Amino acid sequence: MLQETTLDAAPPRANFGLKDEIRTYWGQRAETFDLSYGHKIRSRGEFDAWSRLIAHHAPIGPGDRVLELASGTGEVTRVLLGFGCSVDAVDLCEPMIERAKRKHRGSAVRFHLGDAENTMMPDARYDLVICRNLVWTLVDPQTALADWLRVLKPGGALVVVDGDWVNRSRRARLLQRLSGWVDRLTAAPRLWDEAAHRRIMRGVFFRDGLKAPALAAMASAAGFVAIRTGPLTGIGRRQFASASWSERLRLLATYDDTFILSARKPMLAANTPGASP
Repeated sequence: MLQETTLDAAPPRANFGLKDEIRTYWGQRAETFDLSYGHKIRSRGEFDAWSRLIAHHAPIGPGDRVLELASGTGEVTRVLLGFGCSVDAVDLCEPMIERAKRKHRGSAVRFHLGDAENTMMPDARYDLVICRNLVWTLVDPQTALADWLRVLKPGGALVVVDGDWVNRSRRARLLQRLSGWVDRLTAAPRLWDEAAHRRIMRGVFFRDGLKAPALAAMASAAGFVAIRTGPLTGIGRRQFASASWSERLRLLATYDDTFILSARKPMLAANTPGASP
């Protein structure tokens, strides 16, 4: 199992790869991460909407074991703990984990510094593997999916919340430009390094955009069954209600490109070694 460790100093630039850049970028964003509407769950209404959406795709309850990947500052962790689940939360960035630990001080959640593409968790341990806004950043999603299948119990569920952050319609591009204009007009603080974000985007597997059908096909190839995709029902309306005008413009620009995917690990066949008689 992963151990909680301290990140070493950044390696020399010559040995600085994409994973290092991803770790550094999100580590630097940890301080302002919860200021973004798409990350912080700002209202009870949005919290309840997330609970309903997750339960619809993967019914879970007290005592179930959950592996949360790219757990960030622990916002989805809050929703999972609301179900009474036992949560192992994995993130690549120590600053994210430190903020999440402060947020969940006294809870039973276990935080681990680790790589979502190679969790190093035990086989067949979890009832649910879940991630939000992770898959678009993966270098090798097929390897990641195989690992997530491995750590699930037979019949366990995978839930992915993500979107296509690359391809934009003309309307969406206009809304994003308007959002940037509002930010400049109101002197809103810049919450992320746009140049670093673009560099990372160019290097990841889904550099041309992440679409639900493509991810569903990859999940099927990895061995998942009962694959479903759909919209983030109820989430956008709740986010819109608590968003600034600039955030509302960005939300309108991206909502149609977001999705949830759920899938199951097959149950053991009757003649599978280790299956119950």
